[in-house]
Amino acid sequence: MRKSDRLFQLTNILRTHQPITAKALAEKLSVSERTIYRYMDDLSVAGIPVYGEAGVGYFLDEGFELPPLTLSEKELEALISGVNFVAALTTDSLSQSAKSLLAKIEVVLPERRAQQDDKRIIRVPTVGQKQIERSIWGAIHEAIQQQAQLSMCYLNVDGDVTQREIHPLGLFYWGGKWTLGGWCFKRDEYRDFRIDRILSLAPAMGGNILPSHVSLSDYIKLRQSQSY
Repeated sequence: MRKSDRLFQLTNILRTHQPITAKALAEKLSVSERTIYRYMDDLSVAGIPVYGEAGVGYFLDEGFELPPLTLSEKELEALISGVNFVAALTTDSLSQSAKSLLAKIEVVLPERRAQQDDKRIIRVPTVGQKQIERSIWGAIHEAIQQQAQLSMCYLNVDGDVTQREIHPLGLFYWGGKWTLGGWCFKRDEYRDFRIDRILSLAPAMGGNILPSHVSLSDYIKLRQSQSY
């Protein structure tokens, strides 16, 4: 990462986590505390109103705002590709929000940098995901936000239809397919379910006791340990 990018990142951290110690900043940026001290000198020389107080940490002058964000060509391409991914492969409400965001981005771009749709070389498919899958994706997304349990009719890999009650934790895009990761009360363990195999979905009737250790972070740690 370029030093200018690192200083920009450092300034953003100061804006959202002040006051913050040099040690905490060093951990966030994966550098030494001595490097943080040099970066603070660089920010001061650049005119950024950063201050340090012994035993408290660093902070910015109240009311300080960064200048308008500028993006490199690759950063812009990555951003537009990500927004198009959300627009094409999630639910209708997020799709509309993504398209609105993309319109706001393109409005503020200089004409020479605005990418015409037929010129973009990274493409996200806009067809292929059935409307029923988008509807189920949206219902799962809402249930996760509300920490609600779900009852679903599921077609497993053997072609058998099973009824499951789950506590949904996250939506993951693997190998061209969306997967729901969550706690399955029938199996009493974390399980993964392909969205395109969910036949129907409804709120759970209740009565399921969720083990205290169950969480998205715990699920991710388990899956990461299984991948090695």
